[in-house]
Amino acid sequence: MLPEQKHTLISCIQAVVASILPEATPNIVLERPKVAAHGDLATNVAMQLAKPAKRNPRELAQAIVDALIADPAARKIIAAAELAGPGFINFRLTQATHQAVLPAISTMRESYGRSPRKDQKVLVEFVSANPTGPLHVGHARQAALGDALCRLFDASGHDVSREFYYNDAGNQIHNLSISVQARGRGMSTDHPEYPEDGYKGDYIADIAKDFLENRTVSASDGEPVQANGDIDDLENIRRFAVTYLRREQDLDLQAFGLVFDHYYLESSLYTTGRVEDTVTKLVSSGHTYESEGALWLRTTELGTGDDKDRVMRKSEGGYTYFVPDIAYHVTKWQRGFKQAVNIQGSDHHGTVARVRAGLQALSMGIPADYPSYILHKMVKVMRGGEEVKISKRAGSYVTMRDLIDWVGRDAVRFFLIQRRADTEFVFDLDLALSKSEENPVYYIQYAHARICSMLATAALDQVALDSASIELLVAPTELSLMQRLAEFPTLVSEAAQELSPHLVAFWLRDCASDFHAWYNAERVLVDDVDLKLARLRLADATRQVLANGLELLGVSAPERM
Repeated sequence: MLPEQKHTLISCIQAVVASILPEATPNIVLERPKVAAHGDLATNVAMQLAKPAKRNPRELAQAIVDALIADPAARKIIAAAELAGPGFINFRLTQATHQAVLPAISTMRESYGRSPRKDQKVLVEFVSANPTGPLHVGHARQAALGDALCRLFDASGHDVSREFYYNDAGNQIHNLSISVQARGRGMSTDHPEYPEDGYKGDYIADIAKDFLENRTVSASDGEPVQANGDIDDLENIRRFAVTYLRREQDLDLQAFGLVFDHYYLESSLYTTGRVEDTVTKLVSSGHTYESEGALWLRTTELGTGDDKDRVMRKSEGGYTYFVPDIAYHVTKWQRGFKQAVNIQGSDHHGTVARVRAGLQALSMGIPADYPSYILHKMVKVMRGGEEVKISKRAGSYVTMRDLIDWVGRDAVRFFLIQRRADTEFVFDLDLALSKSEENPVYYIQYAHARICSMLATAALDQVALDSASIELLVAPTELSLMQRLAEFPTLVSEAAQELSPHLVAFWLRDCASDFHAWYNAERVLVDDVDLKLARLRLADATRQVLANGLELLGVSAPERM
């Protein structure tokens, strides 16, 4: 059912309820029943209203059904309505309601599923890796989730910005610098004087080699940095190593097909005075106190759910990690992003309450739930039934580039999106490479390619397809497929609103399944010319919507497999 049809039916139900229970304020939800035999849509509105109205739910449901069947506007949409269980109402849609999706797709094509532009900015920050090594599979999951969410926001009409926050300050950068310095001095990683917290991947030796050869490196948005080859110049080593790894991460992201609109450096929060300014304002707010030589923020009093107050400035000096995070999020708000989403690993759970508490303490009118967070769980990589843990390049973990090299960008993107972010995920390399219906991305892309082959064989132009008689499409599998296609615009809006790109992956699998079921049940290239044209039009519409859905995930829609 198209969104406008759904809106009409809901309006009809509201009018009927108002005539039966004038004081009622129902929340009318229409959902597809889990069992197809129960109908096309269902609502629990009678059960919802029965208790406060002191009515029997089945009797109330019957009264609603009787009134709807008598309503001419409702009868254009629903062919039948029946009771089920304790008071559910199941609807069966008219054939014309199902068929209306095809003209909509013919008209909108690539825009089908997209909403009008809104005057609303949204910032999505994701990946945000420390520039201390190659991007790992966790970063790959963030990249897939973040880019898909940005595409969904864009399709929903928002003005979207993709941002990468570089943690280029702190102990991890010092450890990187002294690791490169040690390798440059010829130390192996098992040398007794090699830094205890140093990085040990082969990439450290590569950086040291290029540093000693006075190479010049550039990252995507920064000035070139030339190595001076002086192994005692730790500051030059630091600048060279950070830029070197930022360039490496840029290359990994390019291989993933991902481009960021803006890169924000943590170090800039210090050099511009934003951290000090934020601390000064927090102290002035009255929400801080001194204890044991440290400066504390009263996070427990700021309504964000933190279980204890947090240290802002340590007794030995230096700010804890969440202080620059607060300053950074102030910049997001000041840049006009009233909606901001952060995608991070679940190990950042503690950051949520602290950052939000700091923002509330500043009394800037920032909502208590700003920013929104998607916290993803770990990814386990499996091959041949065994876990893959080691990458030669990184030293101790599988990298994003490893995944892309092994199974290709499409499979990496789809597999890392297809589960809820807050669930752990097993990335089965063997499944990702298989050409079977068990491989979801192959199954969906194969449906698209099969339709392209069918249309190429028919050799019809778009005008002929778009003028085919949709009234002939009445087979059960045809009605089911058209219903699936009609769900797509609502799906896109809900996936964006709920920050749930995995819903698109689920829907694509279901749509491909509906297509294959129809294709196996009904011959398309039949002798009846009008019926053949109608079925080719349905196939073409399915191809278009599959392509639109894959585009939202950053996955290609091949014409041949």
